[in-house]
Amino acid sequence: MARVLEFKLPDLGEGLTEAEIVRWLVEVGDVVTIDQPVVEVETAKAMVEVPCPYGGVVTARFGEEGSELPVGAPLLTVAVGSPSTAPDDADTDRPPEGQGRAARSDGGPAAERGATVQREETPESGETAGETAGETSGNVLVGYGTGAPAARRRRVRPSVYAATAQTSAPTPAPGGPGQVPARAGATDPAVAEEWEGPVAVISPLVRKLARRHGLDLRQITGSGREGLILRADVESAIKGLEEDAESVAASAPPLGGPAVGGRPGPVVQPIQAATEGERIALRGVRGAVADKLSRSRREIPDATCWVDADATELMAARAAMNATADGGSTPKVSVLALLARICTAALSRFPELNSAVDTEAREVVRLPAVHLGFAAQTERGLMVPVVRDAHSRNTESIGAEIGRLTEAARTGKLTPAQLTGGTFTLNNYGVFGVDGSTPIINHPEAAMLGVGRIVAKPWVHEGELAVRQVVQLSLTFDHRVCDGATAGGFLRYVADCVEQPALLLRTL
Repeated sequence: MARVLEFKLPDLGEGLTEAEIVRWLVEVGDVVTIDQPVVEVETAKAMVEVPCPYGGVVTARFGEEGSELPVGAPLLTVAVGSPSTAPDDADTDRPPEGQGRAARSDGGPAAERGATVQREETPESGETAGETAGETSGNVLVGYGTGAPAARRRRVRPSVYAATAQTSAPTPAPGGPGQVPARAGATDPAVAEEWEGPVAVISPLVRKLARRHGLDLRQITGSGREGLILRADVESAIKGLEEDAESVAASAPPLGGPAVGGRPGPVVQPIQAATEGERIALRGVRGAVADKLSRSRREIPDATCWVDADATELMAARAAMNATADGGSTPKVSVLALLARICTAALSRFPELNSAVDTEAREVVRLPAVHLGFAAQTERGLMVPVVRDAHSRNTESIGAEIGRLTEAARTGKLTPAQLTGGTFTLNNYGVFGVDGSTPIINHPEAAMLGVGRIVAKPWVHEGELAVRQVVQLSLTFDHRVCDGATAGGFLRYVADCVEQPALLLRTL
């Protein structure tokens, strides 16, 4: 007899709490193999194909394309049995199109198998890892192991789950296959009375959104599994408040202004809420960028200094390097790679800027390795891939890694690990045709170097006025890790290397 196993959205690492379904790679009734990608999701950091740790027949999908799911929410269920019977079960176990696991609550095969559904959090006591070794994979994602009992995230109260199971299964909401209806237990008063403990919210972003708009999460009914409150629930509540405020403002009589000369003043219309215009949700990469930049502005007392530098010699050195390339077999050296190599040399002289602040311990942590991030603009928004161990690479190696990561960013193939862990960021906004900027530090880093466009300008060179290639460099730094003298020394050394690239020969 086949067992129906529930595959939940695993922990994708780096503190991510939710993901958006971009594209389903399997349909209900398809036969999947162990570690076969079944869905493509987008987190706040990257797009990831999620592999299924079970082999068998897909019996249900949870969530439509474009919907968000919290970590730990069900993705799909798989009927797992002997390999010889799995394909035959595909025809008998497949529910009608557009229905999920609860589609056959009237006593059909799916309902009969309900008692055999095994949750990854609570494996049967008699089952060992060896017994399921042929049906499950190993550690397929960060924090998610299927060969052994997984770490428990949250225990579902037996009384709540039992009460939910006894109620009639919810009917699927209209909108297409895989749509997840609200669970009966989320709105049943009897079940709600039994539930005790914290508010059913996993995502800190949901809590922050509710707090920003003064909403009491205990007054919101969650539409997620087990009454989990999702972002859509909070946004719906916010929209209801705005509509109520707009209706009250529209029905209120005009207010009279202060009396002038015994006569009533001009009529003052109440200020209407900004409900008109297009609203774009801050989700995915855009939402992650917004949160990180806001946190940087709140927590980091930053300061910026800048200087103009004559980059004529640097551009000449780059041209000479590229002129020696063997017919295209050797990749050309980019300006960004040269600037990145200059940054690693400068950070070795001024390690204060390659650090982070531990606010709880009130300590500055100087980091031994330089993991250099660089800003890359893509169709999905601004991303900051990280060149690992940039301090141990030469210019050619840094350039090759920048090229590889840039291509991955453009195609949406960057992993969360390639977008995190940076210790210093290089931002070349000169590609947009601008000269200067005051960059916002990429929290929790301590500094960021900004580079403007390299453009021909009049410049005094060797006592004479000449046309030179000039660039503006700006350094934004965390004033807690160093004083202005250190930041100025770092920026001056970078400018000197731009003007005289031969200075780098000392550190080769």
